[in-house]
Amino acid sequence: MTSPSTTITTAPGAAPGAGAPVIGVLALQGDVREHLTALAAAGVTARTVRRPEELAAVDALVVPGGESTTISKLAVLFGMMEPLRARVRDGMPVYGTCAGMIMLAGRILDPRSGQETFGGIDMTVRRNAFGRQNESFEAAVAVKGVPGEPVEGVFIRAPWVESVGAGAEVLAEHGGHIVAVRQGNVLATSFHPELTGDHRVHALFVAMATAAVTR
Repeated sequence: MTSPSTTITTAPGAAPGAGAPVIGVLALQGDVREHLTALAAAGVTARTVRRPEELAAVDALVVPGGESTTISKLAVLFGMMEPLRARVRDGMPVYGTCAGMIMLAGRILDPRSGQETFGGIDMTVRRNAFGRQNESFEAAVAVKGVPGEPVEGVFIRAPWVESVGAGAEVLAEHGGHIVAVRQGNVLATSFHPELTGDHRVHALFVAMATAAVTR
């Protein structure tokens, strides 16, 4: 786990411009460091968030992959569940990958007992839908809003989206299943772009966050 109050600034030659958002990475569990690095490469300052006061100091948030049940429990333990839900309702840009997608879903098809989510996207997700750890795989995924070639998606015990509501936009599918969704300022992917060195999905989220803070 990344140490408290970790901040990673932009990559050399990619200094943030005026009005650039500060983006937090929820550092309760999961691949926090990789998201910090991807966000820095995409041109913003990124920092870890564990406490409500740290959440209040950022303009947008990434919810990383990991274990959705563990993230849910730790969010309650650290007093983050309700403050984060409130920020999502208020329109804060949020991006969730894998377990983060589950945490942004309005409904989980197969939740563990007591499992809660932050909400944000009117969708129903299925946990571990693509299989177990030893069934992890990589695949090229064409994501709406991401220019150029398809991105390389890393699927690790990944969920998929069973259905979306009228307000949610499907951005990508793989094997006939929905794997990327956006609703307003909230973005979610089943896969892990932060593990590939291709930062275009993070750049899409940075653009969303920048538009939100400069309105």
